Amino acid sequence: MIVQKFGGTSVADIEKIKRVAQRVTQTYEQGNDVVVVISALGDTTDRLIKLAKEICDRPPEREMDMLLSTGEQMSVALLSMAIHSLGYQAISFTGAQVGIVTDSTHTKAKIIDIKVARILEELSKGRIVIVAGFQGVSLDDHITTLGRGGSDTTAVALAASLGAEVCEIYTDVEGVFTADPRLVPEARKIDRITYDEMLEMAATGAKVMQLRSVEFGRNYGVVIHVRSNFSDNEGTWITDSEERMEKAIIRGVTHDVTEAKITLMGVPDRPGIAAYLFRCLADANINVDMIIQNVGENNQADISFTISRDDLDKVKSIMEKVVEELGARGFDCDEEIAKISLIGAGMKTHPGVAADMFSALAEHNINIEMISTSSIKISCVIKASEVQKAVQAVHRKFGLDKGVVMHG
Repeated sequence: MIVQKFGGTSVADIEKIKRVAQRVTQTYEQGNDVVVVISALGDTTDRLIKLAKEICDRPPEREMDMLLSTGEQMSVALLSMAIHSLGYQAISFTGAQVGIVTDSTHTKAKIIDIKVARILEELSKGRIVIVAGFQGVSLDDHITTLGRGGSDTTAVALAASLGAEVCEIYTDVEGVFTADPRLVPEARKIDRITYDEMLEMAATGAKVMQLRSVEFGRNYGVVIHVRSNFSDNEGTWITDSEERMEKAIIRGVTHDVTEAKITLMGVPDRPGIAAYLFRCLADANINVDMIIQNVGENNQADISFTISRDDLDKVKSIMEKVVEELGARGFDCDEEIAKISLIGAGMKTHPGVAADMFSALAEHNINIEMISTSSIKISCVIKASEVQKAVQAVHRKFGLDKGVVMHG
């Protein structure tokens, strides 16, 4: 059994939908049971969001899910028709129809369960099953969506539930690269990568895989193959095995320009302040990335943190309440930031990696505003206008442009 996922660029027009149908039927012809997960056509989701914003500034999240889920419903039906036209049996389903059960968090729902009986029944009849990505149904029967890039999560979760041999993620690039090739033309394709390294890359801006889909893969041991829809070449294999992998100190450089930095200024420096602030954000289902606290004069502190820019309107209204409750001096938003990260499982046993990264940025006069680290990641917040220069400098500093693999 093989699960194949195709993103919006793979089905952007009728010719591309027909090409996907040919690839799917070729896989079926090789004797495989095939389950296909598909995203909305091209920029459909963005167009639907724009329509909603033209109707009202802050559309109700439940209605946004009702609206956005229609994009995938259109694409699964068209792909099913394209497969039928090639002489094969196919059937399309929404997330709700195949029993993708989620929690009740609209626009960012998490999968609780998948009832695969209906898929297995259709496969036993020799049909290719096509499932709408990015969506499900809550326990109280509301349509939900899984957040940006959620079709990846649908695909990997289905592969886990069905016990699939592999989950193939088809994109418009050849696989996972050492950096974004649009910023660094000399970036190289990575042949194999561990779940942990891929988790950090996804979390820090690598757009090729959604973070939660990699978590699903790691938790359930799903072998993931990221590859191009436009060629038959092998892409990047994401697994938990390092046995056949060269242990590079640095795996790649990622960047993210979709975050904003919030600074809460002049709060009393006493226990419980940070707990209150971040509880307010958590209760609104807002993910916080990096956090830094500076204690100044008169027992007052400034707390800075980064969030997704998509949550900015919600965060601003929360911060107005927090400033009043805590008697803070005010808050500030900076949308002109970028995060650049260095990823590699080998760095935990190699001192000096952070120093080399900071040197590369200093040599190009790039100021660091915030720093965050884990055992296999170093992230810095810098000005958005300097992100391309920064990514290229760090990529070059660690020899990633030369294909150098530094052994541990």
